[in-house]
Amino acid sequence: MLRFSLQSGLRQSRRTIISTPSRHFGYSVILPEEPFVHGVSHIQRRGVPQHIARPEYAGGSPTVPEDVNGKVQLGGDAERRVRAAAKLAKNVREFAGTLVKASVTTNEIDAAVHEYIVSRNAYPSPLLYSGFPRSCCTSVNNVLAHGIPDDRPLEDGDIVCVDVTVYLDGYHGDTAQTFLVGNVDDAGKELARMTNAALDAGISACGPGKHFSEIGRAIHEVIRRTDFCVSPHFTGHGIGTTFHRKPWILHDVNHEPEIMQPGHCFTIEPCIIEAKTPSCWIFPDGWTASTEDCARAAQAEHMVLITNSGYDVLTL
Repeated sequence: MLRFSLQSGLRQSRRTIISTPSRHFGYSVILPEEPFVHGVSHIQRRGVPQHIARPEYAGGSPTVPEDVNGKVQLGGDAERRVRAAAKLAKNVREFAGTLVKASVTTNEIDAAVHEYIVSRNAYPSPLLYSGFPRSCCTSVNNVLAHGIPDDRPLEDGDIVCVDVTVYLDGYHGDTAQTFLVGNVDDAGKELARMTNAALDAGISACGPGKHFSEIGRAIHEVIRRTDFCVSPHFTGHGIGTTFHRKPWILHDVNHEPEIMQPGHCFTIEPCIIEAKTPSCWIFPDGWTASTEDCARAAQAEHMVLITNSGYDVLTL
């Protein structure tokens, strides 16, 4: 989730090869195609069967009450539903990982993910959210987040984050993972490993009575002696009957005063950059977020539910 607002949109990207002599590797950089095309109105949306319940922003109507104070009521139907949505999201993420191969396009991945979700009577939450035109996000190499699936084939050595969210029985389930395409160089492998280590550290800082700010501090401790940094431009978020809501989860050092309480359900999704200084710019499509210097980035995401005695990772 971007801390600043985005206009909706997308555009197919073109690739350029750059080399970083200090690390002795080359990888394809994703750039907006020229001449620029603004927005995503030219992208055809995939259809969803009429019998599948949709969130409000996609033309549906509320089927369950809104979460109370940003929390899910524990021990009842609400907890059962959010756990079911998270479990389906996990299954979709794992399915998406089996599709990530050289020569496969991210549009083909999106189509398969879309069919997987609707075949299970769920709605792909990204579709039509603020106008987003696809059913998942696919962020390749230097793309930080919100990459829009297109017809560019993945290449040997790419890294790609597939971010999936499902809307099932009135609740959203959200998760992401960065996958390696073929023979990724050691630096790319380490970036993906460090991203998951940062996510694990953030999760370990959770529990009833703890400050949300401890998540960012834990992530900082993992990466502060490395050549990586965490993007401050994106946050985790509360999730339940609403896709994005409070509490907002900051992944960098912060002093937010709010305390975790039983029933809080939220995502942790650090975006780690292969650079010492974070940067971000948005393509003319209004969605695709890239590093300014084309450094690679990786992201991983889990849903966390605070319980009376600790926490559960719902998408693990």
